[in-house]
Amino acid sequence: MKKNMPIILSAVILFLFLLGLRGGRPEPISRSAFLLNTFVSVTLYDTRDEAVLDHAMELCREYEAIFSRTLKTSELYALNHRAPDSVTVSLSDDMAALLQKSLYYCELSGGAFDITIEPVSSLWDFTSGAASLPDVDKLEQALTQVGYRALSLDGNTLTYHSPAFIDLGATAKGYIADRLKEYLVGAGVKSAIINLGGNVLCIGSRPDKSPFAVGLQKPFADRSETFAVLQADDQSVVTSGVYERHFILDGRNYHHILNPRTGYPYDNGLLSVTILSDASVDGDALSTVCFSLGLDKGMRLIDSMDGVYACMIDEDYRVYYSEGMEAYVKEGADGS
Repeated sequence: MKKNMPIILSAVILFLFLLGLRGGRPEPISRSAFLLNTFVSVTLYDTRDEAVLDHAMELCREYEAIFSRTLKTSELYALNHRAPDSVTVSLSDDMAALLQKSLYYCELSGGAFDITIEPVSSLWDFTSGAASLPDVDKLEQALTQVGYRALSLDGNTLTYHSPAFIDLGATAKGYIADRLKEYLVGAGVKSAIINLGGNVLCIGSRPDKSPFAVGLQKPFADRSETFAVLQADDQSVVTSGVYERHFILDGRNYHHILNPRTGYPYDNGLLSVTILSDASVDGDALSTVCFSLGLDKGMRLIDSMDGVYACMIDEDYRVYYSEGMEAYVKEGADGS
């Protein structure tokens, strides 16, 4: 693990340096919409087939109908509002696949990351602008329902060993991005960007064979303010940070990455974690897992994994890179 000097640093992704295409190549085409409770976009660089874009956005809608926690017609909503005597439930293939991956990361983190956090997360409001804390008694009661070992999965059969309620907010966008990539590659696309609310997944490289450049955003700064650029070639870039969904109360920052043991946001000295990986679902999960574990344990976990890299920023705006990450980084907002 390498510690960089505390230059102007800050956290993570969200600003893409997508330069114009040259040499007579087709101009990129893009489609965007508010889906998955965020702003999503798909940009194609080597084709102008509008039908491919249309179907990609339709796929987003279909996956939202599976994984949304709040959409009353979704499969996840049905799971969380099932009859109390429904001990075993049959899942769709996509739900089973995502739950399997999510439970794996719960176990890998030792419970620091827990998808049964829903009773707690539903008590917090990070979107309305009303800075207020949950009722203490309700929070303590909610914590009694948190524990991923209440769930076990065998193929497409989910078994509840005790009452549990699921929140897939830390893994669903990554899974969906991977499925969109799968569709686009199958449709012949070789150069594209999928951006699901900051979960950035690159298909291949730019048409001139240079890597895509993904800016690393400064925490608490405008999204156009970056401190470095990641060179991504057929890779995913995902960030978890304390500055996206959050509020300030009595001088303290409360953010959406909640500790399943206390019910309150993690306070471990980190501002953000960015993960570079091949599969977006892994980057999505690991950005939260590593934030939950903290700097030292998070870096040790990443350094033990093949083909996965991390950039972490602490509250003093010091930047830390995992082994091998710096090979993908160009410092400076312009990537120079």
